[in-house]
Amino acid sequence: QVQLVESGGGLVQPGGSLRVSCAASGSIFSINDMGWYRQAPGKQRELVAVITNGGSTNYVDSVKGRFTISRDNHKNTVYLQMNSLKPEDTAVYYCYANIWLVGGSTGDYWGQGTQVTVSS
Repeated sequence: QVQLVESGGGLVQPGGSLRVSCAASGSIFSINDMGWYRQAPGKQRELVAVITNGGSTNYVDSVKGRFTISRDNHKNTVYLQMNSLKPEDTAVYYCYANIWLVGGSTGDYWGQGTQVTVSS
């Protein structure tokens, strides 16, 4: 019913920038929170950033001042602009969205993940 498709991951040098995107499609009535999680090898998945329907944002402390989350409600898309990247930012990044479906039900949906590698 709903798909979240991510794009924009890749390899970047320390100090570099990267933007990842996630577009939701399907039987969507409206989208509440959208956000990004990441999971590094051997570590638990952690919340990186979240943005509400109204545009309020929250970030994990380790990315504050470096990452910016934004969304385009017309395109049902969330973005994560990552600047001043560090090797410790290396992880698979997953987008998620809390979605009201046409028909009235709601649920959390996840993207397939996109690899971000920060290395020289």
